[in-house]
Amino acid sequence: MKKTRLKKYAQLIAACGVNVQKGQEVFIRAGLDQPEFVKMLVEECYRLGAKKVVVDWNYQPLEKLHVRYRSLRTLSRLDDYEEARWQHYVDTIPCRIYLESDDPDGLKGMNQEKLFKANQKVFPVIKKYRDQIENKYQWCIAAVPGEAWAKKVFPGLPKRQAVEKLWEAILYTSRVDEDPVEAWRKHNEDLRRRCEYLNSLGIERLHYSSSNGTDFTVGMIGQAEFKGGADITLQNVQINPNIPSEECFISPMKGDAEGVVYATKPLSYQGQLIENFRIRFENGKAVEWHAEKNESLLTKIITMDEGSAYLGECALVPYDSPIRNSGILFYNTLFDENAACHLALGAGFADCIKGFENYTLAECRAMGINDSMVHEDFMIGSEDLCIDAVTKDGRTVPVFRAGNWAF
Repeated sequence: MKKTRLKKYAQLIAACGVNVQKGQEVFIRAGLDQPEFVKMLVEECYRLGAKKVVVDWNYQPLEKLHVRYRSLRTLSRLDDYEEARWQHYVDTIPCRIYLESDDPDGLKGMNQEKLFKANQKVFPVIKKYRDQIENKYQWCIAAVPGEAWAKKVFPGLPKRQAVEKLWEAILYTSRVDEDPVEAWRKHNEDLRRRCEYLNSLGIERLHYSSSNGTDFTVGMIGQAEFKGGADITLQNVQINPNIPSEECFISPMKGDAEGVVYATKPLSYQGQLIENFRIRFENGKAVEWHAEKNESLLTKIITMDEGSAYLGECALVPYDSPIRNSGILFYNTLFDENAACHLALGAGFADCIKGFENYTLAECRAMGINDSMVHEDFMIGSEDLCIDAVTKDGRTVPVFRAGNWAF
């Protein structure tokens, strides 16, 4: 891959993704797969004026060893130095960049029960810090190819060719081959106009239907609004949290969802794939589910805590999108969720509340924003998906027809 293209991608993540401000600290989480690109990204952050850039490397085989050999008690606690870092995030509000490259099957065989129990213990400690920086800090999730991930996506190619082809797909779907900054300005403007139209309808509920069996209705929060593309933090900095992103999304009313939805793509979770599954909701809560592969893992997600069985997001993504049109199944939620309409189990977004900056997190949650330690997107979009909006004044307005925008 030409360094000039990779440099444009690094510039996009640093300047448009997290929008590094002069004097800020930046924390990057990355795998060991693309150290040269991470070096480029670090340099771009410094060029934008970052005071300090810290890279935290992760490696799936080590994660498996930690879970295997550490006791549940050790896994279930945060040491003082780890809490000190969270307090540092609260005190300094740094940028945080997450570079995904993991093998979709890389944690297969790990003791998931032990990990879930540990996460349930650790989360309340992290939550008190996370809530303090919610909607304040600049963050971005992007991706670089890992060899195992590339081979999963392109199994018929040698490793080197598979990595190169996955690089091509990442750069194409991230709009890097044009002038990236200008391309994202136009893309954000298109998403903004669509959100404005949706918000003008006064939607009370959305009804989804598809020939695969999806027949599902979900209610909206009266004060909530659709968002998409660029976002503005409480520090008044514009960011693009996901690169790529094709969605207009909203957080629905907790406790108001009825019917069944069928997943149309695998869900990658904790280094494993959950495939061919459906979930049925009553009174807003997932009450029945089945998966042909890794049903027990789906059960862990849904039963993680009180809020994990409820919905935190409804996202609208046209079937005719760059990612779907690539013809590639990425086995990675960042990409696959932007190829199809999706829902998310777990935590909702407080900043979907209009004027959220005037409310506390507790007040946003009292309005109907779901709270949970998980937020897991699963894809339900299909070629024939139809979505109708039922408005507060009794109209039924088509939003999607044959998988694409109806307006």
